[in-house]
Amino acid sequence: MNLETVKQIARSRGIKVSKKKKDELIHDMQVTEGNQPCFGTEWVSSCGQMECLWREDCLKINEKR
Repeated sequence: MNLETVKQIARSRGIKVSKKKKDELIHDMQVTEGNQPCFGTEWVSSCGQMECLWREDCLKINEKR
């Protein structure tokens, strides 16, 4: 998902976008959902959130590490 789409989703959820990076915005959204701010972290290997909106991007980021 590109940054502009992430920003649009964040705005629709009442999150201030300002100059935040993609991962920071997603972390903010995860927290407001009551979840761990785990996007792009090593948690992906034990993540059971199959319906997570960010899962595909998270897996791609972690593949590059």
